[in-house]
Amino acid sequence: MKAITDIIQIAQRTLQIESEGISELMSKLNNDFALIVETILKIKGRIIITGVGKSGIIAQKIVATFNSTGTPAIFMHAADAIHGDLGIIQEDDLVICISKSGNTPEIKVLVPLLKLSGNPLVGMVGDRSSYLAKQADYILDTTVQKEACPHNLAPTTSTTAQLVMGDILAVCLLECREFTTADFAKYHPGGSLGKRLYLKVADIYIHNEKPQVDPEASIKRVILEITKNRLGAVTVVDQERIAGIITDGDIRRMMEKFDTYEGLTAKDIMGTSPKQIASDELAATALDVMRANNITQLIVTEGNIYKGIIHLHDLLKEGFL
Repeated sequence: MKAITDIIQIAQRTLQIESEGISELMSKLNNDFALIVETILKIKGRIIITGVGKSGIIAQKIVATFNSTGTPAIFMHAADAIHGDLGIIQEDDLVICISKSGNTPEIKVLVPLLKLSGNPLVGMVGDRSSYLAKQADYILDTTVQKEACPHNLAPTTSTTAQLVMGDILAVCLLECREFTTADFAKYHPGGSLGKRLYLKVADIYIHNEKPQVDPEASIKRVILEITKNRLGAVTVVDQERIAGIITDGDIRRMMEKFDTYEGLTAKDIMGTSPKQIASDELAATALDVMRANNITQLIVTEGNIYKGIIHLHDLLKEGFL
């Protein structure tokens, strides 16, 4: 059993080797890389990404990243390709073949078939003198000096380099296409990520009650309104104008300040500068405002008209936190 210090040293060594492998990619991003990006941007079809073994797994991740950032892509397993899956490739597609050695039996069988189709072929390869590199129209060089594996056998640094090269391609294509957050939301409608990009305040506050009192309301009326609506606050409205807000905290401070509450009204204890948010703002923006001001609710408005309250708990239910 290794000592704790030994385990940490192994982890640090692994990280150092892999980070050096990534750094080496910097020198490989040349005019050829830019030409590949330009070629992908020009094609009318999709990106077909293929590989086998660990490279095949990396290919699937790159496909997912491409699809989510506006570049249509499909994974084709290199071994299955010669048993019917070559039909995936259409006339206007571009193929990226991923392989560390570029000399595996599957690659040597597949590449000639890919060349017959006439589709542009990009080799993401760790050996520029390999069969794949020599046959490819373009090369994405992912050569690394050594694997993090102490035996220099298990794909570690090499697959990290492949993964990073895929991310580099995806980000370049994303920016060249001027892919926006609105586009991103279109492809990510599910989960908290999607909600951050499209869910509006108006989609949430409408499910809450609309607590309000006038400035002359008694303290009893204020407390009953806060309790009934379970939002921890009530808006003070004077002839349709938002005059202030009273929160649970204001009630506690009132009890500390006054010995008797008889004769007190809403205007005596309300906060006069309540934080507000327009109903058409993103719910994520509401969360940012709450965090910045250390509060748990915001008054929702439409054209300066009071519409309701959005609470931190609403955002919790939607998975924002």
